[in-house]
Amino acid sequence: MNAYSLHDEDVVNRHHLLEKELAAMFKVSRLVGRSQDLNTLLAEVLKILDEDMMLTRGLVTIADMDRSETRVRALHGDEDRLGHSSKNIRYRRGEGIIGRILASGSDIVLGRVSSEPNFLHKLDIYDYELPFIGVPINTEEGATIGVLASQPSLSVSNNLPELTRFMKMVANLIVHHIRLSHHLKLASPTPPRDSIEHAGDLQRETRVKYGFEKMVVGRTEGMRRVHDQVKRVGKWGSTALILGESGTGKELIASSIHYNSPRRDKAFVKLNCAALPENLLESELFGHEKGAFTGAVKQRHGKFEQADNGTLFLDEIGEISAMFQAKLLRVLQENELERVGGSHVIKVDVRIVAATNRNLQAEVEYGRFREDLYYRLNVMPIQLPPLRERLVDIPELAEFLVNKIAKQQNRRLKITDGAVRTLMTYHWPGNVRELENCLERAAVMSEQGVIDIDVISLDANEQTSLASGRVSMPEVDLNDHNLDERERVTAALEQAGWVQARAARLLGMTPRQIAYRIQTLNIHMRKI
Repeated sequence: MNAYSLHDEDVVNRHHLLEKELAAMFKVSRLVGRSQDLNTLLAEVLKILDEDMMLTRGLVTIADMDRSETRVRALHGDEDRLGHSSKNIRYRRGEGIIGRILASGSDIVLGRVSSEPNFLHKLDIYDYELPFIGVPINTEEGATIGVLASQPSLSVSNNLPELTRFMKMVANLIVHHIRLSHHLKLASPTPPRDSIEHAGDLQRETRVKYGFEKMVVGRTEGMRRVHDQVKRVGKWGSTALILGESGTGKELIASSIHYNSPRRDKAFVKLNCAALPENLLESELFGHEKGAFTGAVKQRHGKFEQADNGTLFLDEIGEISAMFQAKLLRVLQENELERVGGSHVIKVDVRIVAATNRNLQAEVEYGRFREDLYYRLNVMPIQLPPLRERLVDIPELAEFLVNKIAKQQNRRLKITDGAVRTLMTYHWPGNVRELENCLERAAVMSEQGVIDIDVISLDANEQTSLASGRVSMPEVDLNDHNLDERERVTAALEQAGWVQARAARLLGMTPRQIAYRIQTLNIHMRKI
């Protein structure tokens, strides 16, 4: 009984921690999206870490151009002891804990500061008996340009792995702001051009260079790893295998690989292997001669020939039959084929990018997928993370998709912070595709062009959960001056369970007044 109670208490604590993480990440994401100087951003981020996550004595350092040392750029803690001179303190590469993080590009977590002899205590603000977490601030190119560090307070010190993961996500947001604002020329083995006049130019240059023109949005560690893999594999002609759940953007990644490769000026040909029966699939891929079968009234070039000197994207490769796997393997090995009904051998030079939502390694073990074909395809595997593992990307994704939908509908659209918070509580089994569908549905319901909580429709059975408990975002401050009237009324209704009388009391209104505002602001009332 006691063991069960302890386990139950642990689940509740982790559930509460996840709620706090989501709320804090949303606040940091909002900060990053604003136009402000780097020092102001860093100070506000460290304040959020302290007040919302109990990560005290926050520190951010930024490295010089050659990354030989890093200087303190922001501090949060005991203001009487910090002083202005603290921000001039520098750590040489490899010096102390901060310098070691800069040199290694890896996290350092201490269970207790006093147990580490290499802790230099230059700032003289740390509690010797508390833990310490330091994480690198890394660019997409893998260069470490700074360090984010803090001390978890005693009440959260049992959650060091979760807090470390959270701080790494915050570090990713910081580097994204640095890149866009260009307060710092990101140091890398091959530095970018010397000057970039506008942050928008840098963003456009990055997307064009990497081929992420459509919807490959994200700055979490998993997506940054994908960006780096695409950039590297694009340089060469190696076969790539893109793995991930449906709706994660596998086709977009395949397109990015092609347009970031030397074959970018050649054809990019796509085929969904699951959409055709085996006999038609063979004709589609290899082509056919006139009279090869009923209906073959003329010679036809297949996808391999169409993609000669270019890239062929084979989507849902895990769906093809064992017999067709053997035929495909021969073409991949020999770089030659014969059209259906023909005997002439045709040489082709095609770069293969395949994708699947299946676990091909498990399919091989079960005997449903040829092992030799699997290793022929699995030269450069790229694993796309599901959206539920990168909720911090949702604010940026939502804004990107809303802008895309606005262009399609030829009107202006806006999404409120409350709506974004709601999106961040969902499990997203359909991933980015489901998010886009959800926002398009909400846009249709938003006659005034404002996507708010009231038009966001989610499957309640799929809400993000921990131990079958729904993760809810903390209540919105109804006195926040950044909220407009519609956001304030909608937030009050959400907090009141969409009961008008309760919401009126929260806002200091009469039921008649709030009913009038619901009507004039065109708020769609939810049924709870």
